Amino acid sequence: MAAQASPSAANSGEVAWRKSSHSGGGKSCCVEVADLSATKYSKIGVRDSKRPAGPALVRAASAYDTFVLLAIAQAM
Repeated sequence: MAAQASPSAANSGEVAWRKSSHSGGGKSCCVEVADLSATKYSKIGVRDSKRPAGPALVRAASAYDTFVLLAIAQAM
């Protein structure tokens, strides 16, 4: 399934984006995550914090949870 993002929902002021705790401080990898459940999408959005008007990857919350768990397991 292709990722779908709505610029009007995922990148508008109606969504509160949170920057990753690993972003900032001169690092080049800057990621923001947003809970889109308040929109009609009921999903999680991920975008590059350096390009807030750029595209957002939108996935089901369960897929995002799996991604985070795998990332944590790999980091250990």
